[in-house]
Amino acid sequence: MEKGKTAKAPSSMHIFLKRVSQGPAPWLAPLVIVLVALFILPTLEVIRYSFTDASLLRQNYNYTLKSFRVIFTTPATYDILWNSLVFVFFSVVFQTLLGLIIALAVDKGERIRLHGSVFVRVVALLSWAIPGAIIGVVWSFMYTEAGTGILITILKNMGFENVSFLTNPDHAMPCTIVANVWRGTAQSMILTYAGLKTIPIDIIEASQIDGANAFQRLWRVILPSIFSVISTNIILNTINTFNTFDMIFSLTGGGPGRATEVLALTSYSTIFTGYNLGRGSAYAVVLLVINSLMAIGYFAVLRRRERN
Repeated sequence: MEKGKTAKAPSSMHIFLKRVSQGPAPWLAPLVIVLVALFILPTLEVIRYSFTDASLLRQNYNYTLKSFRVIFTTPATYDILWNSLVFVFFSVVFQTLLGLIIALAVDKGERIRLHGSVFVRVVALLSWAIPGAIIGVVWSFMYTEAGTGILITILKNMGFENVSFLTNPDHAMPCTIVANVWRGTAQSMILTYAGLKTIPIDIIEASQIDGANAFQRLWRVILPSIFSVISTNIILNTINTFNTFDMIFSLTGGGPGRATEVLALTSYSTIFTGYNLGRGSAYAVVLLVINSLMAIGYFAVLRRRERN
């Protein structure tokens, strides 16, 4: 360095940029851009359109609360909400129970080194790998009441006649729930199975030494140990089931009538069949509020789990 000259101190901006470049920001920036472009901005646009009378058939629109007034004063809306609640409740209950049973069976089979445990786990995962639209098509073939229908053929051979599935409004929702339970049980099984693997074997063996039978071990040892996992599983299943659209669309299309129409399907049909962008967006906002409440519950469970 030449005499009489001193080193120039780095500026505050230079220090800030250096810290940013060495931190996680460069790695998180692409993810943030994708989230903003594909999630946040479209969500904000849906919320904005819900406060308009926009239509796909015209370019001009006005800001108004008419869409929300219409959907909350229309009796069909409450029928759709009821369908959604029934669909979600029974789907989540049976997905959770069946997932628990399969996870317990697989875990027990692995503990006693029973052949076929891995095969059962793989078969249970297959339904999770199949897209919902394909599942709807497959189950529509299962439920078809023509002579080639699988279920109708089995029931006729058992002596049952005049059996109806998706064509009967009273039977369509239970049939749709069965298909969705088959689809969503795999997620419950995976989460529950992972929770079972965190239970120390010493606790199970100690309860056996104390004389606890299988039910007592399940109720007093296993379930309390994986309670946080089961709670998280229920909340995730609830959110996923509320957002179910593709399977119902390809299976029943919401019919017969409105027997299987749920909020996600109503939003789609209102926009792309009725061309009412404002009202369809309002239905989507109602679904967004419900999902947000479920997400808040999910984070509350995670926080409680971290504290414990």
